[in-house]
Amino acid sequence: MADASHRPDLGAPDGPELHVALVGYGKGGEVFHAPLIDAVPGLRLSAIVTGNPERRASARKRYPGVTVYPTAADLWADAAHYEIAVITTPNDTHAPLARAALDAGLAVVVDKPFALTADQARELTDRADRAGQVLTVYQNRRWDADFLTLWGLIEEGALGRVHRFESRFERWRPQAKGTWRESGAVSDGAGILYDLGPHLIDQAVNLFGPVESVYAEIDSRRPGASADDDVFLALTHRGGVRSHLWMSALAAQVGPRFHVLGDQGAFTSHGMDGQEERLVAGERPEAEDWGVLPEASWGVLGADGDTRPVPSARGAYPEFYAGVRDAVGEGEPLPVDLHEVVHGLEIIEAAMRSAASGTVHRL
Repeated sequence: MADASHRPDLGAPDGPELHVALVGYGKGGEVFHAPLIDAVPGLRLSAIVTGNPERRASARKRYPGVTVYPTAADLWADAAHYEIAVITTPNDTHAPLARAALDAGLAVVVDKPFALTADQARELTDRADRAGQVLTVYQNRRWDADFLTLWGLIEEGALGRVHRFESRFERWRPQAKGTWRESGAVSDGAGILYDLGPHLIDQAVNLFGPVESVYAEIDSRRPGASADDDVFLALTHRGGVRSHLWMSALAAQVGPRFHVLGDQGAFTSHGMDGQEERLVAGERPEAEDWGVLPEASWGVLGADGDTRPVPSARGAYPEFYAGVRDAVGEGEPLPVDLHEVVHGLEIIEAAMRSAASGTVHRL
């Protein structure tokens, strides 16, 4: 685990550069993927797919020399020039484009959600296994500074036996924007459960293991938002931990990012990891202070009357793509294993059934 005193070592590539084709150049592609790919030694951002003329011009300006294709079909025709395809397009296209990329002989990274159903995810996993090809999912929130800090505290036993995990992604956006994420159909992957749910669920499963039952409240509260914008999930893990997860676009006062209770102490943190904000601002992840949280943003450990701030681990989104490089080029383990991601989609499906029936659903 990295800390604020040094930059993460992304390693030096042992072989030639791997050529990466980025399919999609909306906010996801432009902000969350292209800068990280471009920053990791051993990866070369070589192609971008977008049908939008303004985005094509923007991509060429920021990454001179990149090949820009108007359609994914054009990329597949040139697939022999690339080793890795990154899919960061609207949610309902993730599975079809990942399937096409695998069939074109490419290793594949898929943005979250991996697919819209667990069955789709299993089919893609089987397809990659048969092809002997790398397939993984972009779960960048595993490299948030606060999550890495919490992971370390749990590993060292600082909380004792954890019995409750509370986690929130809450925002105050009382006016819906009318984007496909807010006004589209849930069956096409719109809504906050498909948008933020994969992050919160993945972190809970990564920390505490498989889930055996789900209770969910899923609502659409804002005028003009046809898809869900306010969700609560109560997960019971097989090991006994209960995870309570909130995601909302209508939280005028946000709660703690993490509130974790154990039999020897608790950990509470507020605010979001700063890497997203810096990427949105156009910063590059090579900055000397990349991923460093100021002391004012550190979480607090202990019991009331006896607490102390915990120095934050260093956030490290580029490490995901360093892991992709090593998996594709050197046969190293995947940075994100698919079995946890498939289980996350099982949890989302169970949550939808629970909200529809008002009952707890077992997996």
